[in-house]
Amino acid sequence: MKYFNSFILVFLLSYSAFSQSLTFATPESQGMSTQRLQRIDKVVNEYVEKSYTAGAVVLVARNGKIVYHKGLGFDDLETKKAMPKDAIFRIASQTKAITSVAVMMLYEEGKFLLDDPISKYIPSFKNPVVLEKFNEADSSYTSVPAKREITIRDLLTHTSGISYAGIGSREAVAIYAKNDIPSGIGTPNYTLKDAINRLAKMPLIHNPGEKWSYGLNTDVLGYFVEVISGTSFDVFLQERIFKPIGMNDTYFYLPESKFNRLTALNTEDKEKKVMKVSGNYGNYAKEKGTYFAGGAGLVSTAADYAMFLQMLLNGGKYKGQQLLGPVTVNMMIHNQIGDINVGNNKFGLGFSITTEKEAAKLPPSVGTFDWGGYFGTTYWADPKEGIIGLIMTQKVPNSYGDLSSKFKVLVYQAITKLN
Repeated sequence: MKYFNSFILVFLLSYSAFSQSLTFATPESQGMSTQRLQRIDKVVNEYVEKSYTAGAVVLVARNGKIVYHKGLGFDDLETKKAMPKDAIFRIASQTKAITSVAVMMLYEEGKFLLDDPISKYIPSFKNPVVLEKFNEADSSYTSVPAKREITIRDLLTHTSGISYAGIGSREAVAIYAKNDIPSGIGTPNYTLKDAINRLAKMPLIHNPGEKWSYGLNTDVLGYFVEVISGTSFDVFLQERIFKPIGMNDTYFYLPESKFNRLTALNTEDKEKKVMKVSGNYGNYAKEKGTYFAGGAGLVSTAADYAMFLQMLLNGGKYKGQQLLGPVTVNMMIHNQIGDINVGNNKFGLGFSITTEKEAAKLPPSVGTFDWGGYFGTTYWADPKEGIIGLIMTQKVPNSYGDLSSKFKVLVYQAITKLN
């Protein structure tokens, strides 16, 4: 993986040069064009005008300087409330990167090794089995013993064989539903201990390490953090990550004083035009919940998440707080799945990693790490160009997900000077 060798060198040499905390600066001072960044406004507003989306919050930072941060379109379609740039979004799977950092903080404390079996810490995962035959009529199944135990590395890389409730394989969706396994979204009244111990007894969809399968791996890791730290997962994140670096708008369940900042959730009508979701779906963040889903449960703002990403670009440090060492961050954003692929990309410890093949399609540099969330949020961080990009919308389903790719083009075309 020659491209990673050069990327790692660039990262290790350059991380300390980035700003310790995000501040605002003119695009021109960071080798970008104000005029060209305004193309983002035009494209997002076109999507709003065509009823493809209600609105978005967009943030671009370079070298630790925020050069673009706007709310565009509407927060609420019915009231025509404008989208504020401090709107709080359901970030869903963007939670995974934060959980992965929490895990690696405990790794740095010598609490475990990445290739330890998870059953060493959560015994219910001992002797996993793999699905053999599935009966669609009643969701019954037969299984065979797995070739080996699930490791913590398997969970961080989504190679464990655990699938997803609701959006996983057809067989897993049915089996998980029958056994009351939550997806982590809109399930506030469960507990990690009960749900994860039930999940541990479900069959895997393949042997650990054989392939990449998106699943409830990071939810397991949230419970793992509780077991290892002796602290409730929500408290651990608040005390060890959010408070130290100033992520003051990131929660599993919002305080009532911030309910009005949770942006409205949208869907599509028969013509695929955006419309507001009716009923209480999406209001789980306003509950007094007890389930802290490490894979999907958080709400946050673009500014808060940008701080988190800048911490990683800084080599684990932000506002004078060293959450992780730079060597550990480097491990997290390095290919950890060998010859297995995730589309065109590789996967690290919590992130998709851009390869040469993907970099030939879209502008982010080789080695960029990224992911997104179910409700329409996308992020990436590019160590080579010092770029952080965030675009946050709230719409499921979404027939116009190409906006996130266009956003990448719009950010990079605004660069006037390469790092």
